[in-house]
Amino acid sequence: MKKHFWKTALLCLGLAACGKEEEFPKPVLVTTPPVSTDGLHTKLPFPFGAAVNVNLIRNNAQYRNLVAKEMNSITAENAMKPAALHPSKDLYVWNDADYLVEFAKQSGKRVHGHTLIWHQSLPAWLENYNGTPAEFEQIFKTHIQTIVSHFKGKVASWDVVNEAFENEGGTLRNSVWRRILGDDYIARAFQYAHEADPAALLFYNDYGHEYGPTKRNAIINLVNSLKARGIPIHGIGMQMHTRYNQSDANLTAAITTAASTGLKVHISELDISMNPEKTQGIMLTPATAQLQATRYKFIVKAYNAIPKEQQFGITTWNVTDGDSWVPGFNGAPDWPLPFDKNYQPKPAYQGIIEGVQ
Repeated sequence: MKKHFWKTALLCLGLAACGKEEEFPKPVLVTTPPVSTDGLHTKLPFPFGAAVNVNLIRNNAQYRNLVAKEMNSITAENAMKPAALHPSKDLYVWNDADYLVEFAKQSGKRVHGHTLIWHQSLPAWLENYNGTPAEFEQIFKTHIQTIVSHFKGKVASWDVVNEAFENEGGTLRNSVWRRILGDDYIARAFQYAHEADPAALLFYNDYGHEYGPTKRNAIINLVNSLKARGIPIHGIGMQMHTRYNQSDANLTAAITTAASTGLKVHISELDISMNPEKTQGIMLTPATAQLQATRYKFIVKAYNAIPKEQQFGITTWNVTDGDSWVPGFNGAPDWPLPFDKNYQPKPAYQGIIEGVQ
């Protein structure tokens, strides 16, 4: 997602790194949190998770323990993006992603991979590629299959292609992938990923489903066309970076339209901005917090109404207000997540539970 590119730094090549054939030592966790039996995820009929920061999992016990208790699904916020895993043509850096996968294994969590193909978080060698299309096709295939193969049997699902459409329009983004490989790079990405791990569930992920029909229809048309062609696609990721004043009608339409494809539906990057106007110097009041709880409840209720077999789960984008990308990106105070900066549940936490009652 475009808003996270500034968080993703190229990893130092001095880290333990390799190509796909070299063996790596098993990551050692600072502590191994037990599998939770009383967190938020236990109160919901579908998986509930968060995109997590690996450095915080490693170094912040409060963060690590909160994730261990409350979530049963995790996404790598940045550690599985192209620049992090594949910083140069013949080099793959696995340390952070492997650490996260080991944390998930030891604390009983599903791992959702994010993301194989994206127009951002690209290393310079890919973004500035100037060779032949045939050579780039091989790079494209190898990139996907090396990553998926490395995590085969450990990562349950992948955002194979992320944000292929322009911001609010229905046109395909002119990314380096599309410029060199053509529009059908999307279909081939899914085919290559499926070849590498036939058991992994494969998702198309994008934002703006709740903005209105133009982009939403373009996404649905793409997904339905892939499905009709027999391309191995299993689900739609709806980022749902939304705001407290988004209309009920748009939120409902986003969820029900995605479900109409018959594929699994993942609310993949949920947060609810309470200061989209970017007003300076304001604070979260009890009334504002309750309004946010009402919005979380509405989204969860609408999601819980789709067929159970299509409910892949809900994932928030990071864990607490103190870790969210939203205040930094907007340059203004905001409180978009169910936990406050002190790792305490907000009214939104209860709103999520009430959404399934």
